[in-house]
Amino acid sequence: QVQLVESGGGLVQAGDSLRLSCAASGSIYSINPMGWYRQAPGKQRELVAAISSGGITNYADSVKGRFTISRDNAKNTVYLQMNSLKPEDTTVYYCYTDVYGRRYWGQGTQVTISS
Repeated sequence: QVQLVESGGGLVQAGDSLRLSCAASGSIYSINPMGWYRQAPGKQRELVAAISSGGITNYADSVKGRFTISRDNAKNTVYLQMNSLKPEDTTVYYCYTDVYGRRYWGQGTQVTISS
């Protein structure tokens, strides 16, 4: 089993920054792809950013230039630095990792941006 624990969400004003963290633990024996999705009420889950085991990154168009994903392989932790936040970024953010063909999810962390 793999466990993912997220932290760093909260309430900030438009234009502010937040940094989300997600630490993976459990049956992890290699460096795995990790990333972040978000899901607003009534909408499908949307990929925000992903980082491969080799460090290749991928971003949703809506966050390019504002969000940066990074990882610390020694800590099995992925980060999402979110700058220039907008009210439309408000939603729950979920981290994930893929281990031996199975995707594991974190519990989600709420990000709220006030205008």
